[in-house]
Amino acid sequence: MVDPLALGEPAIRITAMPADANPAGDIFGGWLMAQMDMAAGIVAARTSKGRAATIALEGMKFHHPVHVGDEVSVYAKLSASGRTSMTIDVETWRRARTGEERQMVTQARFFFVAIDENRKPRPLPRNDLQEHSRG
Repeated sequence: MVDPLALGEPAIRITAMPADANPAGDIFGGWLMAQMDMAAGIVAARTSKGRAATIALEGMKFHHPVHVGDEVSVYAKLSASGRTSMTIDVETWRRARTGEERQMVTQARFFFVAIDENRKPRPLPRNDLQEHSRG
């Protein structure tokens, strides 16, 4: 398990609320997935310098539950890019409202494509990070 600080600052930090939970107080996996998609979308928009669309995700695994009141931090990092596409690794961590211990609860890899105003793929702008990720 990677220390979340190795990924930098969280793209999103939010408190899990009762409206996001089942009757037992566990947060819905779909809510967590939506937070992860938003965090990956922030990285995709910054990387592409514009609009980007989620096209797929893989490897989503839930390791631990999130409970009402937990602080949820979502970390997202560009791991690869192509001419129009971006691969973004995302991890979600929880911290109990009254504790300090962090625990990774889920992770996944998200795939985005940069799109233009007509929702068609467009080339990514070139920069050092993308050049490095191309190998």
